Amino acid sequence: MSERRTLRLKREADRRLRMGHLWVYANEIEGKLGQLGLQPGQLVDLETAQGRALGVAYVNPNVLIAARLLGADSQGFDPQRWLAGRIEAALALRRRIGTLQYGRLIFGESDGLPGLVVDRYGPVLSVQIGTAGMEALRPQIQALLQQVAGVEAM
Repeated sequence: MSERRTLRLKREADRRLRMGHLWVYANEIEGKLGQLGLQPGQLVDLETAQGRALGVAYVNPNVLIAARLLGADSQGFDPQRWLAGRIEAALALRRRIGTLQYGRLIFGESDGLPGLVVDRYGPVLSVQIGTAGMEALRPQIQALLQQVAGVEAM
């Protein structure tokens, strides 16, 4: 796995992130985002203007919401393990509240999976991927969702 690049935020741009918001806007990143050579969906380490680590995010230099925070622990971040853990946590919650067979299984940012929405209609899952970062994880998402009991089609 290649080493992740670090994106530094402008002064005070980390305030929303520290309060739980997951989005970083393009104008909050130090330097010209389009000139950093980042690819849509690429993982980066985010840090404050003072150099304090904020976590791991995926980026898209082509849109206003330029980065979406995935986790606060950037050391040893494994995208596969992160994705599996977040999906399992979302499904466990839906199981507890009794909505595992019909309804929304994954609520994007609310489940810590920015850009991913999954609805279930009995044996069929409807998957909506709305970000380049989730698109990069599509094969892993499909593999994990195929393991959900009773799913016949996606």
